[in-house]
Amino acid sequence: MKTTIKKNLTVLLMFIALIGYANNNVDDNVKIVFKSVKKGQALTIKDEQGLVVYKEKIKNSGNYSQTFDFSNLEDGLYTTQLEKDFESVVRKFEVKNGKASFLDTNKNKIFKPVIRTEENLVLISKIAFSKAPLYISLYYKGNLIHSETVKGNEVVNRVYKLSEKEKGDYQVVINTDNKVYNKDFTI
Repeated sequence: MKTTIKKNLTVLLMFIALIGYANNNVDDNVKIVFKSVKKGQALTIKDEQGLVVYKEKIKNSGNYSQTFDFSNLEDGLYTTQLEKDFESVVRKFEVKNGKASFLDTNKNKIFKPVIRTEENLVLISKIAFSKAPLYISLYYKGNLIHSETVKGNEVVNRVYKLSEKEKGDYQVVINTDNKVYNKDFTI
């Protein structure tokens, strides 16, 4: 008797999960869920041209869950992007005839470059599993003093030594993964 109840309960739970998955995958209303978010992080939804159609600052730390009605969006490709401290979590979906469906089952993580400065040293680190090229530019008082393109590396570590005699304002600009990251500093 207990075994039969357990089997029936298991089948019922699997059926409910299947219905829930189907409703989340193709529907006017799509539930977007992220685990372990922090207050202040940003969720952005963009179309394929990069135009922001929705943006929200996360108000509470913990798990994020929001249901969206995408029926008014034009047909096309879109992305959800959660901007975290050192990474962006990206997921693509398509809207067709008012129905939204996610194109991938996994969330793609893009790690942001880390730029640190110590005295006259600039240290740059980036994890790039996709091996996307990294375009690094260093500026002194608005003038380009060094540029480099790093290609084909999963892990990038660079150290640049700046002149101790050249005091003033510097800037590091990094282009990768269709994004621009920069840091201003003074030595």
